[in-house]
Amino acid sequence: MKMLILGASYGSLLSTKLLMAGHDVTLICRSASAALINSEGTEVRIKLRDEDAHRAIRSADLPGSLNAVTPEQARPEDYDMIALAMQEPQYSAPSVRGLMARIAASGKPCLSIMNMPPLPFLRRIESLENVALDSAYDDASVWQGFEPGLMSLCSPDPQAFRPPEEGTNILHVGLPTNFKAAVFADPAHTALLRQLEADIAAVTIDGKDVPVKLRVYDSLFVPMAKWSMLLTGNYRCVEADGVRAIRDAVHGDIDASSQMYAWVDALARQLGADAADQVPFEKYANAANSLLKPSSAARAIASGVANIERVDRLVQLIGKGLGLHNAELDQIVSIVDARLHANANFDKVASVG
Repeated sequence: MKMLILGASYGSLLSTKLLMAGHDVTLICRSASAALINSEGTEVRIKLRDEDAHRAIRSADLPGSLNAVTPEQARPEDYDMIALAMQEPQYSAPSVRGLMARIAASGKPCLSIMNMPPLPFLRRIESLENVALDSAYDDASVWQGFEPGLMSLCSPDPQAFRPPEEGTNILHVGLPTNFKAAVFADPAHTALLRQLEADIAAVTIDGKDVPVKLRVYDSLFVPMAKWSMLLTGNYRCVEADGVRAIRDAVHGDIDASSQMYAWVDALARQLGADAADQVPFEKYANAANSLLKPSSAARAIASGVANIERVDRLVQLIGKGLGLHNAELDQIVSIVDARLHANANFDKVASVG
């Protein structure tokens, strides 16, 4: 198959899994990153089970072919499936907005591996068809023209980051968990997903299983299990006067964390999720012990960014639409709002200065 992936950072993890399985990938990125990838390829570092050191998996050594282009150069009609792997505000950039319009017009199935569910996916859920959610998005108009049934959501559970001292073509996987994808509306498109699932599962290195699988679920709600993790850990990393590690956000007050987690799980069940779709708090809390850095959202705010993915606001709006309220969630949203507002004002003052 041929896959077009928007986003060469986190997207390079899915890309590498596809390349290992013999599929072809085109990554969408900035011109400098595209030139680097086309010259040197990508490198994803991942630890196999029972091994102490990370393996470096280089695209040049894999059976699938890889290339990188800018948004203006991409031709979505040439691909079997399109993956969305950028931060939600990035889709509002003028060059990407143009590509998004072409993707919508192409009628190709889209697999989102964003923390922030695309609006068309949420419109597949009956109880959310008429809930006002636009204000959670940087620019909701980006999603106009997308047919809901052509959009699937894949929970980006694996934790990975670009080592800051190395090239933008290198990704280090810290927590090699699985991608969990919901089905498409069309069984033919779901069949493509299940083929990718099987092909990725069959790959080994030196006879050993390779972590980070693609798992396909009949339920639309399996990817929403990530919401409880994001609200309990990632967004609670953002404090009024700084940031903290995910581990500290979760374990600093384990009772408050457990209550936040349970509330978001209950919200997902009211939408239609089954308890079997969800990850027990104890399992998440144990995994959080190894997450020693602030979340990407917290790091972005600390670096001065004025726009980030707002899953916190989205869950708040969904709760409001369902008649649910949580005081701690309101506080999380308020703190993130204030930090982003301060960053935006600082940018304005700096530009005037």
